[in-house]
Amino acid sequence: MYLINGLPQDSLPVNDRAVQFGDGCFTTARIVDGEVCLLTAHLQRLRSACEKLFIPFEQWSALEAEMTTHAQGISRGVLKVIITRGGGGRGYSAANCLQPTRILSVSAFPAHYDRWRNEGIRLALSPVRLGRNPMLAGIKHLNRLEQVLIRTHLEQTDCDEALVLDSEGLITECCAANLFWRCGREVFTPRLDQAGVNGLMRQFCLQQLAHSDYRVVEVCAQEEALGAAEEVIVCNALMPLVPVRQYGEHHWSSRELYQFLAPLCEQTR
Repeated sequence: MYLINGLPQDSLPVNDRAVQFGDGCFTTARIVDGEVCLLTAHLQRLRSACEKLFIPFEQWSALEAEMTTHAQGISRGVLKVIITRGGGGRGYSAANCLQPTRILSVSAFPAHYDRWRNEGIRLALSPVRLGRNPMLAGIKHLNRLEQVLIRTHLEQTDCDEALVLDSEGLITECCAANLFWRCGREVFTPRLDQAGVNGLMRQFCLQQLAHSDYRVVEVCAQEEALGAAEEVIVCNALMPLVPVRQYGEHHWSSRELYQFLAPLCEQTR
């Protein structure tokens, strides 16, 4: 069921700027036992994105109440929240767009994540590279054509996720997840100041690692860096953490970092 501006409905005006320009942002949250995991962080992500995109959204209390209510009675599921700039404006101009649209929907939890956690996943190098744009880097905005193409290419392989580089050939993320790799007690993750999404679970993992005896470094690295890794993991707010078992000729069996972070990630209620 969809909830649009507080009303149950499943249609959007054709002049909404999400339809016209992909003008908006979104977040996807895990529901466990009727609660939205990381609720405050998801709201803050939307607030930050709206500020950066100059979307004048103000109904934060109503949105939080709707998110909480929408999750009730669901033991395990996915809540997606979209905020668009709404309708109006002439061409690209947003001068008269004063009433943003909020959209909520709930779907089933991806069953394959349980298998991924147990077995680990295989990565394929995506031929689609992310464009670098520091103004949009980190934001989960509605312009997802790159990810659509990445997913389309991934589905032509027998792998589970894609290793995605930016236009300069630097490791950035996966199709729908962030990436960490471990070399001894050092943990690396790509810098995201030029491209990619700064996921909430990535942020959570960075916070946990900062208080551990691991040394975490955000880096600009080419794909060859994974060859020296002893362990690779991916994360997002739904998984929330999954080990990587293979990328090309590289195989990993160590789960040291995974076993440290996974229990902490599962506690994010």
